[in-house]
Order: sequence, then structure tokens, then C-alpha cells
Amino acid sequence: MKRLFFVFALLLAGCSSAPEGIEPVRPFELERYLGTWHEVARLDHSFERGLTNVTAEYSMREDGGIHVVNRGIRQETGEVSEAIGRAYPVGQPDVAHLKVSFFGPFFGAYVVFELDPEYQYAFVSGPNRDYLWLLARTPKVSEAVMTRFRSRAVELGFDLQPLIVNP
Repeated sequence: MKRLFFVFALLLAGCSSAPEGIEPVRPFELERYLGTWHEVARLDHSFERGLTNVTAEYSMREDGGIHVVNRGIRQETGEVSEAIGRAYPVGQPDVAHLKVSFFGPFFGAYVVFELDPEYQYAFVSGPNRDYLWLLARTPKVSEAVMTRFRSRAVELGFDLQPLIVNP
């Protein structure tokens, strides 16, 4: 898993800008965003291929950044894979635009472009339209949220052909 997240880090190296036309949520309350999020859907990528039950846990770091722990279960072996990283706000802290690193000084964009008012689900982009996630506080979301996610993603120019929806 570390090798896969290394590849992810290299792909995103230096790409902490939001994709053109994708606006981060504002106002954003980082404290409310902390905690555990379940990956409900994602675009397919090698660094997560074969993983299921993926979660991301966010907590505060002493330096004011965010401690990130991503975990998933390998479908083939049942083993838990884990990657530990760090994130920091890009610009103002009340804007849902972070830079995330799982490897050294290499950071990639993490842009929350839609967020439930109660912080129960989030639509997240990486540095370009090849990276897309639907995260939620629970492993499943309503059909209405899934429909909204798909609609919003297509509206913003994401190709949903390789979309993986967790069972």
C-alpha cells in the first residue's frame, strides 16, 4: 500500500491548485470536517485498486495541519492497507481547499466542491478531473445523494466511466 500511495504522491506532486472551474466550498469549518469519512465512490486509480471499505480519518496536528490516515481492505487477501499523510489549508482556512501529502514534500490538491450543511457527505476533487471521491460519514448514502453526486460530477466535466461505487 505504501508503494501505491507513493505513486499517488508522485502523480500529484506540486499539483495543489484546484482544477479550473471547480470552486471549493466556503465557508468551511475544518473542525467539523475532522473525524472519519467513508469512501462511497471514487474514480479508479492504481493507488486504490483492489481496495474496499476505504476510510479517511482526519485529526489536528500540533503544527496546525491535519493528520490523515487512509485505510482500506485488500479484496484479494483481506489485509488492511494504511497510508499516513498530512494536509494543510491552501489560502484561507475557511475555504475547503487543502494540500495533502503522503510522501515528503510532495503535495496534491484536495478540493471539497460540495459539502452537506451537516457535514454528512462531501464531493472531493484532486488536482484535475482524473480524481474524484464521494465521502460520507456512513458507508452508504441515499439514492438522492448518489444522484446529486453523479449529476454534479458530469456537470463539472468528470468522466464517470471508471467510477467505482463501493458495495
